[in-house]
Amino acid sequence: MAKTFYVTTPIYYVNDFPHIGHAYTTVAADALARYYRYAGRDVFFLTGTDEHGQKVEKAAQASGETPLQLADRVVDRFRTLWTGLNISNDDFIRTTQARHVKAATRFFETVQKNEKIYLGTYEDWYCTPCESFWTEQQLTGGKCPDCGRDVQRLQEESYFFRMSDYQKPLLDYLESHPNFVRPETRFNELTSFVKGGLRDLSISRTTFSWGIPVPGNPKHVIYVWFDALLNYISAIGYPDNMDRFNHYWPADVHLIGKDILRFHAVYWPTFLMAAGLKPPKRVFAHGWWTVEGKKMSKSLKNAVDPYKLIDTYGVDQLRYFLLREVPFGQDGDFSRDAMVHRLNGDLANDLGNLLNRCVGMLTKYFDGNLSAPTAETDAEGAVRTLTDEVYRQMAAAVEEAAFHQALTAAWRLIGHLNKYVDDMAPWALYKDAQKHPRLKTVMMTLFEGIRHISQMIYPFMPETAQKIRRQLALPPIDETTSRREKDAVWGQMQHETRIEKAAPLFPRIDV
Repeated sequence: MAKTFYVTTPIYYVNDFPHIGHAYTTVAADALARYYRYAGRDVFFLTGTDEHGQKVEKAAQASGETPLQLADRVVDRFRTLWTGLNISNDDFIRTTQARHVKAATRFFETVQKNEKIYLGTYEDWYCTPCESFWTEQQLTGGKCPDCGRDVQRLQEESYFFRMSDYQKPLLDYLESHPNFVRPETRFNELTSFVKGGLRDLSISRTTFSWGIPVPGNPKHVIYVWFDALLNYISAIGYPDNMDRFNHYWPADVHLIGKDILRFHAVYWPTFLMAAGLKPPKRVFAHGWWTVEGKKMSKSLKNAVDPYKLIDTYGVDQLRYFLLREVPFGQDGDFSRDAMVHRLNGDLANDLGNLLNRCVGMLTKYFDGNLSAPTAETDAEGAVRTLTDEVYRQMAAAVEEAAFHQALTAAWRLIGHLNKYVDDMAPWALYKDAQKHPRLKTVMMTLFEGIRHISQMIYPFMPETAQKIRRQLALPPIDETTSRREKDAVWGQMQHETRIEKAAPLFPRIDV
């Protein structure tokens, strides 16, 4: 039985419209899913939408529609964007779906039965945009420490989760699982937070009604974070199909933005412990994107629209830029100049030009036909050795979600092949008929190298990889049957293959 790999994005809040931040997390998750499917793993890739809470209720009232109508409208935008970005998710969970409501209800009942939920009264400072209560000491200048907006004093009857019981169990888990939170700086921040003490958590609300009713007391709705985090288990069968649930759980990695790390790495594992379930294996908190040096905000109206980027530059071009430009885990700045520079340099000049040059030479020298290589030299051995090395480097990088390192490794091979062309000088070999056998070896080496490049870039740029393979008369990569380990063996380009000219992969972009 194939080893499983379960990867998730956050479920995106329907009070927002898709922007580059949403695209970033989802493209990263898709790259992991495609990489491990191609490696033969039994992958489950989940994304979806978070549709409950006071913010959605207020936004729906303001727009003269029901909360579900608002959610339906926004969900379509996310689904359309994921299709446009070539996202290969296996499921799309909505917290308004019956399967999720049932799972949240059963989970609440289980934790309550385990005596980790009690009814009390809550009074503190409440931030509506963040749907979070704060103590006086936690406020920053009298405002929400997370978003900086105004808070209001609220008192209400509430159900509480005994999170304080889990300070030591969570610290023990962090100590025994040092890779639980990545990058390492976030792990250290989180450990310090937990050592500072965990308070019991209010997990119900009575001041609004748009949410899942608390079992046995419907005047309360379940706190949106207690509800939302459960999507990761409701989508894989909890509680009705526990065989399926146990097959995929615990999740291999939750990919999230750094602003919701506390919910995923403190609240979530303690909820699971209280229900007798294992925490996820890893939570990876990536950084934020600024735009031309400024924070994205509604007031500045500077949110980057991924739909427009796809239309202007292309799907794989956007996917490449997002994963290559900034180390995953660090903050990054989006600028169109940087994107154009990256696409013209890496894609048009390096990869696109390599393919165009090789096809042009093969067409000119051998009418587009590949021939069997003759004796290889150290130069060909060096290409083969580097190819093997790049596969190993990419595997190690993907394991750490270091997408920029994986792509940098692939581009080492692209750069080496471009240099190999210059060093071997096929145009000079062509002029001497006695050197044509050597020329055939050079051409076969180049196209075999390009075949490997198509496999290396596939998880990140699937459309481009398949275009290259079509031009090389190769079968497409099929995640259900193709296997990287088998495809990584050198020497699979067929002799007498005819390779046709095609339009450039990446036309240069005029600044």
